[in-house]
Amino acid sequence: MHMPLEDVKILDLSHALAGPFCSTMLGDFGAQVIKLEVPGVGDIARGWGPPFYHTETAYFVNLHRNKKSIEVDLKHVAGKELFFRLVERCDVVLENFRVGTLDKLGIGYEQGKGRNPGIIYCSVSGFGQTGPYKDRAALDLIVQAESGMISITGEPGRRGVRCGVSVADMVAGIYAAFGIMNALRVKDKTGRGQVVDVSMLEGQLGLLQGTIGAYLADGVVPEPMGTAYKALLPYQTFRTKTRDLALAVGSERLWRLFCPLMGLEEMTEDPRFATNRARNANREALISKLQEVFLTQTFEEWERRLLPHGIPMGAINTIDHVVEHPQVQARGVLVESEHPVAGMVKLVGVPVQLSETPGRVREPAPLLGQHTDEVLHEYLGLDAAEIAALRQAGAIGPKRSVPHTAQEGLTSPTA
Repeated sequence: MHMPLEDVKILDLSHALAGPFCSTMLGDFGAQVIKLEVPGVGDIARGWGPPFYHTETAYFVNLHRNKKSIEVDLKHVAGKELFFRLVERCDVVLENFRVGTLDKLGIGYEQGKGRNPGIIYCSVSGFGQTGPYKDRAALDLIVQAESGMISITGEPGRRGVRCGVSVADMVAGIYAAFGIMNALRVKDKTGRGQVVDVSMLEGQLGLLQGTIGAYLADGVVPEPMGTAYKALLPYQTFRTKTRDLALAVGSERLWRLFCPLMGLEEMTEDPRFATNRARNANREALISKLQEVFLTQTFEEWERRLLPHGIPMGAINTIDHVVEHPQVQARGVLVESEHPVAGMVKLVGVPVQLSETPGRVREPAPLLGQHTDEVLHEYLGLDAAEIAALRQAGAIGPKRSVPHTAQEGLTSPTA
């Protein structure tokens, strides 16, 4: 079965999370991703743990499926020439170095375009390629902070907190994949490449557009609201006799269904609560009353009462429950992949399902430099002697062997 992006070739210089998240998305749908790493060092995320699968981090193993790893020294004259020869055969260069790094190395977009007018350069950075902050180093936490995301995340009256996942990195990766797909569409029509400039900051502002729009409308600086939502209520978590419940009454129709189910028929037409606007003006009284009622029954009892009537509600699951969740299992979300060191691992599969040309996890995350010889031979036509000469000159990393038998199980960093 053909895959949507099987003829697209990505030369991936990115590291950490934002860029690799992008190339993983593209690789899942068939793009040929060549992950170019610094010889003997590799992607910094290769050291991000625990947990570890012996010499490999679970972080890297989970993120980098469907890629081939090569070790090329981009500061070496011969290494740069290998880069440009690959550019001639690729559609996209993806990178997330500090702004200006590729130009300093002599391998920026203008040089790449000279070798391949159709090449697309996608640069992911903390603050974009222009502006007063362009030279600042930035990882996810810094951008969550600078963007205002932290200022609205957390419990009321408390200091803001980081989102539980690296949302600034991953959203930038998603936008980068979106930008690349648009640039590829243009290339299909014109044959010309272009620069895709993705800023983690702007990715967060894209998520915050509603919050920023509200501030620009009323001038009220947003603050953390816990699980509540300023524009809609009741829309938050509540305690029950057993465990917490998430509730989202998103329309007046649902509100009129919800009140009798709670034994609060009188609130349906009460002018303090009859509309979302009125409920917002009387938030404290409403939430206090609902919390009082929710505590009279267990989560399971509320579930049996509310769900049949289409009231959106759910459990606050911990990750151990999520991986065993019946919906997760029914959809086949978790897939297995055989890794040369980690053994058989489970990981989250492709989150978008296409009916005719689905994506899939075809290959496990690569070991450092695992495919150097293979890529140089298959893409550039180099023979063993030429590859050996490059290795002798220090332009590429050492010859790597793949373990014949995978070692299963997680270990400590020193194992």
